[in-house]
Amino acid sequence: MQSPLFAHNDSQTQERWSLQNAQMLRVALEGHDDLLARKGAMVAYQGLVEFDAEYRSQGQRRARAHTGEGLDLMRCHGQGTVYLANLAQHVHLLDVEQEGLTVDSSYVLAMDSSLHHEVIAVDSLYGISGSGKYQLNITGRGKVALMTSGTPLLMQVTPDRYVNCDADAIVAWSTSLRVQMQAQTHSSGVWRRRGSTGEGWELSFMGSGFALVQPSELLPPQHAQIGGGVAAQFGMGQQGARGQNQGNVWS
Repeated sequence: MQSPLFAHNDSQTQERWSLQNAQMLRVALEGHDDLLARKGAMVAYQGLVEFDAEYRSQGQRRARAHTGEGLDLMRCHGQGTVYLANLAQHVHLLDVEQEGLTVDSSYVLAMDSSLHHEVIAVDSLYGISGSGKYQLNITGRGKVALMTSGTPLLMQVTPDRYVNCDADAIVAWSTSLRVQMQAQTHSSGVWRRRGSTGEGWELSFMGSGFALVQPSELLPPQHAQIGGGVAAQFGMGQQGARGQNQGNVWS
C-alpha cells in the first residue's frame, strides 16, 4: 500500500516530550514520572500504559466549585508512549522553573506530575464584585503543554514596557508579573462598551516576564467550550458574559 499518509508516521526521538505535529503531543512514559493530561485527550498510545482519574484535594474541589476554574486530569503511567490532542488545537511546550506560570485552565493539555497547581484570583481595578478573573498558578520544575487557536504571540514585558491584552485572548503569563484587570472604557460606566468597538475587559501586565496571546477572542475552537475558563465567565467576547450584552455578570 502506498499513500502520502505514510509521511505522517510516528516520530522517532529520545526526548520525553516532543511534538508529533503542530496539533499533537507525544510523551514517552518509560523511565519517567507519571504524566498528568486533560481527561479524554489521549488519541493513541503504544506499550503498556494505564489511565487513572487524578485525585483532587478538598481545597481543589472547593476552588473549582467556587470559581469554576480547575483542571480535570487523568494520570498516565506505565511503559510506552502516549499521544495527546484536543480539538485540533496548536500545541506548545513550556519549561516551568522558579518563575512559575499562570494560565487559563482551558488551555492546558498536559503537565509533569511533579508540578503543583492551584487557583488564584486577579483583582479588578474597579473592585467590582463578580468581575474578578480566576486562573491556575503552576509552580515547580517540569514541562507543560499548552493549546492555542492558531499561532500565538509571545509578548515580552519589561519594567519600562508594560503590556495590555484582551481578557478573552490571553492564554498564559509569567507568575512574577503584576496584573490588573480593567474595563476598556473612557467613561465612568465600566459596564458600558467603548462606543461600538465591542471591546470589554483587558489585563494589564507590569514587571519582567512574558504574556502569551492567541489570535482568537473565543475559547478554542470557535463556539466550543473545552473547560471552565475565565473567558466563558467574565470575558466580553462571544463566549463572554451575556454574549457581549454587558450588564451585571452575577445576575
